[in-house]
Amino acid sequence: MCLNTGYQCKCLLEGEGDPCEPCRMTEKHKKAEEAHLEVPEPTESTCKPEFTHSSSVVAHKEKSQHWGWVVSGIICVNILIIGCALVSGSAYEEINISTTHVQIYLIILFILTTAWMTYYAAYTAKQENAIYSDSHAGPIWLRGGLVAFGILSVIMNILKIASYAGYLHCDSAVKVAFPVVKIAFIVTQMYFMWFHARDCLQVQKNLSRCGIMLTLSTNLVLWMALVTEESLHQTTAPESSNKTKYTGRSAYLSRASYGDDKCKCSHSSCSIFKQVYYYLYPFNIEYSLFAATLAYIMWKNVGRVAVEHSHHQFKLSLREIVFGPIAGVLLIIAGIATFIVYELGINIDKYDNHHALMVHFVMNIVIVALMSLASCVGCGIFKIDHRGHVAEKNPTRNLDVILLVGTSLGQLIISYFSIVAMVATGASGHLNQLNLAWALVMVMQLGLQNYFIIEGLHREPHHEIDPVTIITNPYIKEKDMTKNEGSELDIKMPTEIVLHDHTPEQTHKLSWKRRIVKEVCAFLLLGNIILWIMPAFGARPQFDLDTEMNFYKFNMWAAIVNIGLPFGIFYRMHSVASLFEVFVHA
Repeated sequence: MCLNTGYQCKCLLEGEGDPCEPCRMTEKHKKAEEAHLEVPEPTESTCKPEFTHSSSVVAHKEKSQHWGWVVSGIICVNILIIGCALVSGSAYEEINISTTHVQIYLIILFILTTAWMTYYAAYTAKQENAIYSDSHAGPIWLRGGLVAFGILSVIMNILKIASYAGYLHCDSAVKVAFPVVKIAFIVTQMYFMWFHARDCLQVQKNLSRCGIMLTLSTNLVLWMALVTEESLHQTTAPESSNKTKYTGRSAYLSRASYGDDKCKCSHSSCSIFKQVYYYLYPFNIEYSLFAATLAYIMWKNVGRVAVEHSHHQFKLSLREIVFGPIAGVLLIIAGIATFIVYELGINIDKYDNHHALMVHFVMNIVIVALMSLASCVGCGIFKIDHRGHVAEKNPTRNLDVILLVGTSLGQLIISYFSIVAMVATGASGHLNQLNLAWALVMVMQLGLQNYFIIEGLHREPHHEIDPVTIITNPYIKEKDMTKNEGSELDIKMPTEIVLHDHTPEQTHKLSWKRRIVKEVCAFLLLGNIILWIMPAFGARPQFDLDTEMNFYKFNMWAAIVNIGLPFGIFYRMHSVASLFEVFVHA
């Protein structure tokens, strides 16, 4: 406390002493006081006490934020472990865990997640400045894909309700209640993710972190259940069949996981529903991955204040881009034609499908090889291009890279397992040699394309600059000849007039490097579309060729394919969106 603020004595006037120190303090007392107290800087107010209140508040906020991260992580781990135990146990008939137990667990998660999403939407709508929007988060392709796959999932569950109703006389009623609750969950989540995927929440942060992590965990458990169910569809062989060669679609159509084989459907439409399931299951699986991805983005953005920058408006233009789109369209047409031939050949004769498989393998090798060559050309252009890298930290872009590399592991795992099986068995026969070549080229294509996309996402975008025309003013030159340097006219009239041409007819000529990058992006984008169409609509050469199945045994190989393939399908869709962004910014 300052004891001498209003009194000045001789020692203060002479520049000696401290304004908070009595002038009558003796030299001995003064030295003792200086030994314990640090003399304040002359530029600062010596009578103002130092407080640590602000730092303690910051520390408290950081501690509270850390608590929210930890609790939400604990919730995620526990939900996933319980779900994994139930799902894996239901896959084996020897374990006394049925599909009904898994569905009851998922129903509980659906109800809790739906209630939280409803509360979140209602609460944030009433609060002002509760959320900021991150323009980079929740891209339109991801939200659009979620809605598209969500609609297909709703259709699938409506068919399930109609089908399970035929088993009510001999099976559990939970199997009818499950798709009903799931439809409500899917519809609520589609609305929630479409309008709130870009939220940076600023209120109730800890509760929101826990709720978002509950949503993420629910979608992951649902994904595990769907993959396991699809795997059982693909791997369950007909009990009445003595054949040693099984195919995925014949095994699937022979038995679906409706319950006990002794339970017969009460109406004749069940067989039709089973065939529809075969084509809708991949979309249902992809929906869960899309929802989990958007939930992770929201979880990362809780409490974050997105800094808005002046974004340049980029327009999609195919001007001067010819070869890439044309080659890509031809690739899609040829791929769809061979896919139809492959499907017809497999369905006509399940056990003599060598011709159909050969057509499928050759076409896929051509597609993947051309995409590898295009990616190599694009990587070479980036090497000689001196555009700088984006310095701004963007969590969404980092997530894009993580998803790109992470989901490509699904196809890489399948390819490497195929390579090991082919090499170990000697790759005898044309089909095995083609399968080995396809796996090798696929590994190369994934690596080159990932490098090209990641490098393109981190490059500074090109900006169009309008041409400048400089016109010299001849009138000013005549005035300069008269040497009227101080005249008022010389000050008002410029010697040069700068004109910016903003006419609509003005076009900007692309440099050869930019044009090649755009051609490569367009070709790769269309190539990834056809590589997404074929597995998404039922192409399963991994089950139609029995070499890997005999080498790894049926159950192990089916688990590898049915876990890796959904990630591979998601990778192709994510690559399309990323290549579109690279194309627009190039």
